Amino acid sequence: MSHPLPETLRGWGLSWGGWLDNRRGEWWLLAQLLLIALLLLLPAFPPPAALGLVWPLALRLLGAGAVAVGLAQALRAFLNLGPSLTPLPDPMPGAPLVTTGAYGRVRHPLYQAVLIAALGMALALGSVLHLLLLLALAAVLGGKARREERQLLLQHPDYAGYRTSTAAIVPGLPWLDWRA
Repeated sequence: MSHPLPETLRGWGLSWGGWLDNRRGEWWLLAQLLLIALLLLLPAFPPPAALGLVWPLALRLLGAGAVAVGLAQALRAFLNLGPSLTPLPDPMPGAPLVTTGAYGRVRHPLYQAVLIAALGMALALGSVLHLLLLLALAAVLGGKARREERQLLLQHPDYAGYRTSTAAIVPGLPWLDWRA
């Protein structure tokens, strides 16, 4: 007998079938969650001391500050999104398009926030492994955002204009800022 998903998860569009066939982009979410878990759980590798380095306190503090900024930005974006929030790249059917608040600055501020926090982790730890995980996370979030935008264009005709005028994730970085 299969166990039903909690109501909140079903409301976001998550289903057991979706995890199997990726119908709403569940595999993008899975890759994102796996990389975030690795960033949080793995120790620095190699630790700076193994390379004969003393990791500067200033970089550790800068990294911790970036993690805090990323978390604060994520909270702001989360609150701005309101009922349109879903962890999947396919938008909630019938949800309004949000283009103000954090979404007035970039189209995907939650993804930007995750990348800022991941950069903070790499800086705080002085870890080459965490830097590589950050790059992998940037690739996954760029792909996830592109899928999301294809669906947003179908659901919201005015998305095309918003996409032209507003940076995607990180202004000026080609993989993370594509404007039509």
